[in-house]
Amino acid sequence: MIRELRLFLVAVQFLTRLPVPALKNFTPEWITASARYYPLVGQVVGALSGLVLMFTARAWGGAVPAVLAVTMGILVTGAFHEDGLADSADGLGGGRDKTQRLAIMKDSRIGTYGALALLLAVALKVAALSQVSTALLLIAGHGAARGAAVIAMAALPYAGDPDAAKYKPVPQGVGIGSVIIAGLFAAWPFVAFPMPHMIPALACGAVLALIMALAARRLIGGVTGDVLGAIEQMFEIGFFLGAAAQWS
Repeated sequence: MIRELRLFLVAVQFLTRLPVPALKNFTPEWITASARYYPLVGQVVGALSGLVLMFTARAWGGAVPAVLAVTMGILVTGAFHEDGLADSADGLGGGRDKTQRLAIMKDSRIGTYGALALLLAVALKVAALSQVSTALLLIAGHGAARGAAVIAMAALPYAGDPDAAKYKPVPQGVGIGSVIIAGLFAAWPFVAFPMPHMIPALACGAVLALIMALAARRLIGGVTGDVLGAIEQMFEIGFFLGAAAQWS
């Protein structure tokens, strides 16, 4: 139990800016081992964003509550996943070969592809959430999006330099047990919704995440930490667009 609590705190520390107790004897392998808790951490982020959406909707109409909810998610995570999306867009879109693509992804400067990807991602999420004012949907979406990243960690090889990575891969990687546990954590919020209503959201999220994963596999041979962030963002975008289409 102590080990699992430690791994949950590692996941919180890795994916967010939320304060956690000091972790003694930390090793990079804990990051991979903590992947089973990524959806749960995503649900914490979604809950905070959902509370902002719910309470600000009492004061403002239109897109303002959605903008503030998306802003909360960015603040809590330190734009961790958005940074991955921008770097992936620059690298995969602008590089001529694997080496150049990986080098671009490591460059801290943002390029045209990255800037456009960020603008479109934020705009699409705000537009979708403007039509859906259910806080629980944010919990479900954020959790499932982190679950999609965990599946990618297990399914695809690591393509970057492990020594320079945000996500520290280990030889044994993410096992099927961690994927199953992550899936169970990701699934629980969906009991609050009629499943037919969730199918478009899950399908759209899965398709966009799969497109990103397959593009990374073809262009750089697998995933990096940035690609995992991009997969998470693509799932979020698709999920909220699918939900808005269903409920509008």
